[in-house]
Amino acid sequence: MTELTIRQDLDADGILLLTIDLPGASMNVINAALTRDLAAAIARIKSDEAVKGAVITSGKASGFVAGADLKGMDFKGSGAPSGKSRMAALLDGVWELNGLFRQLETVGKPVAAAINGLALGGGLELALACHYRVVADHPKLVLGLPEVLVGLFPGAGGTQRLPRLMGVQPALMFLLQGKSMSPAEAQGMGVVHEVVPMADVVARAIAWVKANPTKYVQPWDEKGFKFPGGVGATNPNFVQTFIGGNAMAHKQSHGNMNQIKAILSVVYEGSQLPMDTALRLESKYFARVVADPQAGNMIRSLFVSKQAAEKGARRPKNVPPSPTKKLGMLGAGLMGAGIAMVSAQAGIMVVLLDRDLAAAEKGKAYTEERLKKRRTDPAKMAEILGRIHATDNYADLAGCDLIIEAVFESREIKADVTKKTEAVVGADVIFGSNTSTLPITGLAEAWSKQANFIGIHFFSPVEKMPLVEIIVGKNSGPEAIAKALDYVAQIRKTPIVVNDSRGFYTSRCFGTFVQEGLSLLGEGVTPALIENVAKQMGMPVGPLAVNDEVGLDLSYKVAQQTRADLGDAYQAGPGEAVIEQMMALGRHGRKNGKGFYAYPEDGAPKHLWPELSAHFPVSATQPTPAEVRERLLYRQLVETARCFAEGVLETPEDGDLGAIFGWGFMPQSGGPFATMDTLGLANVVATLDRLAQQHGSRFAPPQQLRDMAARAETFYGNAASKAA
Repeated sequence: MTELTIRQDLDADGILLLTIDLPGASMNVINAALTRDLAAAIARIKSDEAVKGAVITSGKASGFVAGADLKGMDFKGSGAPSGKSRMAALLDGVWELNGLFRQLETVGKPVAAAINGLALGGGLELALACHYRVVADHPKLVLGLPEVLVGLFPGAGGTQRLPRLMGVQPALMFLLQGKSMSPAEAQGMGVVHEVVPMADVVARAIAWVKANPTKYVQPWDEKGFKFPGGVGATNPNFVQTFIGGNAMAHKQSHGNMNQIKAILSVVYEGSQLPMDTALRLESKYFARVVADPQAGNMIRSLFVSKQAAEKGARRPKNVPPSPTKKLGMLGAGLMGAGIAMVSAQAGIMVVLLDRDLAAAEKGKAYTEERLKKRRTDPAKMAEILGRIHATDNYADLAGCDLIIEAVFESREIKADVTKKTEAVVGADVIFGSNTSTLPITGLAEAWSKQANFIGIHFFSPVEKMPLVEIIVGKNSGPEAIAKALDYVAQIRKTPIVVNDSRGFYTSRCFGTFVQEGLSLLGEGVTPALIENVAKQMGMPVGPLAVNDEVGLDLSYKVAQQTRADLGDAYQAGPGEAVIEQMMALGRHGRKNGKGFYAYPEDGAPKHLWPELSAHFPVSATQPTPAEVRERLLYRQLVETARCFAEGVLETPEDGDLGAIFGWGFMPQSGGPFATMDTLGLANVVATLDRLAQQHGSRFAPPQQLRDMAARAETFYGNAASKAA
């Protein structure tokens, strides 16, 4: 017998209470079963004379409805019946929910939503299709349409109902940014009608239905309805909204995001059409977005893989939970201070140690400064700061159950602090190194129980960057991996797990993007062309700008350390001479106000250093933007493929998550492995072979990639078959 997802209870006054409660699920999501049961409930409301109206609520404490079940969405139209095209099948599937919500709001009887928990995506769209909305007054309850963040847009009426409630301009802010609103904000903008105590939500909704037996027509279905703020090609505010909206959207996305272009189009067109036609238009745009591989790639990486990683997909089985209670943080510089901050915010006691007390106190002050900027409640701020103990005394580390080291990137210095720490806490405590380049297996030699030594690589600034890269050394044990992942879960970051190598995964592959930019500069390519193409392809900043942020001196020191470690086996990259020349000029990047960019002392925006062309002469013949893009992209692709071939990466999911959240790789692509699958591995290999002939062996594809291409395989197809 099929379990129902909606309980139906008819009271003596004819009010049908529909309680959504998916069996065995922690959260209500819109799936095939819920869609089926909602259709049956709407049919009953319409046909059963005993039903005078209805109230929709949730039976779960976790929320109202969290949106559609993205894992179950058919992005290929594979369920198309015989004789129907893929696009026709996609449109039918998209319209099913959209049309169902339209049936709900035209059912001919009043329907109210009693929103007793978060309502996101399709959950909010369901509520918007009701005639009245009552929301619980709770600090953690939010309402929003976040689909844009994972490559989609609201496809069940959200792009049409929200602008009709609050006006086009404010609605676009929420649709394009995926921002959530509090109950009070939603009421102030006309999205909901009442905000009441949690205990009264259902009762207030029922009371409204009883008192308004004829209020079953939505405002947009009434004759003479007008949009708040007005619409139409002759309305100056409406026209200005889209002129400015298009410009701002392009500035942020560079035209790379299908869903953003679709939102602007469907809101513009749909706002000038009758509701039924507008909803059909929305479904057509939605089907078009879903049909492109971009949507599926983004959902897989930004939603499915991200959630799986955060829920412990890579955590060793049969290792008991090991939350961190007291963290020993070695190094109170920018990285150490940031790690201390996020740890203390998560409720963890932190011992923040540096070479002297002044340096340690400065690291603690970092947290205070950041909290003040956020206007944190003074009592809350005092509580967080009270968890951080600044010290220069190693004896204070006693009792710590996790140590993280973030001292200077020198093997000798790291070994020294590691040994001093073990002398206090003992070798049974898990020790994590925040090194960004030095192999973990070598660093672990300074810890007598190497099974308890692991890499825990953060990204700067720690409080903003969502990724943590867990690096498993040759001798790292499962308890160390589990401890690191449990800690990352505590501080609410997204982890990936990689195996040891020089630069690991993220630093190694990110470095290729920077190095290729340097190579182009050294060859005489115009700096502005390099930087602008990088941003247009979807990278957050250009390779020259990001090198300035990281520090040219750091790039130089890493190269020198690598040269010393590898000896005769070391091969200098083509961009290394550029860094050496910049160091000779005393230009270290943003840190000393002099790098590839100039940083005016008066606070004016940074700009490319005008004298760059004097030191790196511009060639008379310039490559096309497409050629620059190809080199910047494929240099990253081939390095990620090498990491997979060498076993540094074990899954494409970790590779795509690490690329997007670690160094900002083109989020619209779903990551480098999704990109290669979409392009086709045979095409990728052919392009790499051509680039290797033109520019050198750094573009040569690994044999594994050649073999996969020859067998017409894909990274994700292989991963799925292995999982099965």
